[in-house]
Amino acid sequence: MKEKNLRLRTIDESDLRFLFKLLKERDPKANISHKKMPTFLEHEQFVKSKPYSYWYVIESSQTKIGTIYLSKNNEIGIFLKKIHHEKGIGSKVLKLLITKHPRKRYLANINPNNIFSIKFFKNNKFKLIQHTYELEKNS
Repeated sequence: MKEKNLRLRTIDESDLRFLFKLLKERDPKANISHKKMPTFLEHEQFVKSKPYSYWYVIESSQTKIGTIYLSKNNEIGIFLKKIHHEKGIGSKVLKLLITKHPRKRYLANINPNNIFSIKFFKNNKFKLIQHTYELEKNS
């Protein structure tokens, strides 16, 4: 896929259904940001809360193929539809995001079980800096 065909477009309300479908594609075991699939209403409220500094839909020839964000703590999150994995697109949009929003450093919080994402970020020159453990008590 040619880099010139890739575009980052700021998300808006018209992307709610696409983002929800994309969320359904995620492997819950490899996810770090949520433990269970939200309802559409919960998802809509989350999107409208503007949780990230920058959040984009990744488009290729005007077709929505994924999403990428940069959090207030310079954390990058990226997710492509499965049919677009392992085509070099992730690395290209990562470079687009970094070029568009220069920072001294970027982070990627990855579930240790998400081998695909670990490999992706290592291949893009990110290095492991910590493992974080959590104790979750029953409410």
